[in-house]
Amino acid sequence: MATVPPGLLNMNAAKISVEKGKLNGIIFSIGVAITVILQAYIAVIISKFLHNNPDFVGVLLKVALGVFALLGIYFFAMAKEWIKPKKKAKPKISKRNSFFKGVFLAAINLLTIPYYSGMNAMWKASGWIKFQVWDILVFILAAGCGTFAVLYLYTVYFNKLEKKSNGFSKNSNYIISALMLLLFIITLIRVYNH
Repeated sequence: MATVPPGLLNMNAAKISVEKGKLNGIIFSIGVAITVILQAYIAVIISKFLHNNPDFVGVLLKVALGVFALLGIYFFAMAKEWIKPKKKAKPKISKRNSFFKGVFLAAINLLTIPYYSGMNAMWKASGWIKFQVWDILVFILAAGCGTFAVLYLYTVYFNKLEKKSNGFSKNSNYIISALMLLLFIITLIRVYNH
């Protein structure tokens, strides 16, 4: 459910699908899902540590501020470049680049590990999980498969939408930049209320 609202990963899945084709959007989504599985596993392992050391979460939030600010500036600059007409040959689209872009963007999403760690700490306190092998396995596979399912829906939906309108492709970097600004503001509020 954390990936349902528009954010960096799902908007990039939609953008890649629109600009490079549905298959590249799916490959990007696979890269994100694999990274989320690894992050969910790390989160399970360190959830007790994060629960007992809230100052560490504060440090992660401060690092996330910088990441969101830089990404917001980057996508805004990319949007400005989109407006300028360019004459260039049709680039060769690499599926490997889409995969590694998914892995990279998911890896720099610093809020995933505290999010999953918080969920694990809450579920442990409520008695829903006991951190046994099956609990961990089901949790990390559900996180990865759920993330892929949501990104797949974004890929398919926006790919169909693009056939009707070219507006998303032209404005996608502005949309992502605005989302980074929103995440920056939310994270800033969390840092000062932490």
